[in-house]
Amino acid sequence: MTHVDYSAQIQTVAEADHPRYYRLIKAFQQLTGCAVLVNTSFNVRGEPIVCTPEDAYRCFMWTEMDYLVLGDFLLDKLDQKPLVNNVGWQTEFELD
Repeated sequence: MTHVDYSAQIQTVAEADHPRYYRLIKAFQQLTGCAVLVNTSFNVRGEPIVCTPEDAYRCFMWTEMDYLVLGDFLLDKLDQKPLVNNVGWQTEFELD
């Protein structure tokens, strides 16, 4: 992914500094042959950047994302109860 001026901010990940993320990149490389992941901000245009698991879940449920990873959990949208409304992003929900 590049900026509008075709620049990019390339970052490396050292296993000693971020072992879990390093293992994710290595597993992705084994599956795809590509050791590059795109890391971008997590938000929807006009909304603040996601800061909490609750923010992440609401954003996930109100967008076209199929999956959400929260720590050790992988959420499939098809397995979630639909949220009833999106008034001010204050909807109650359950992670089950």
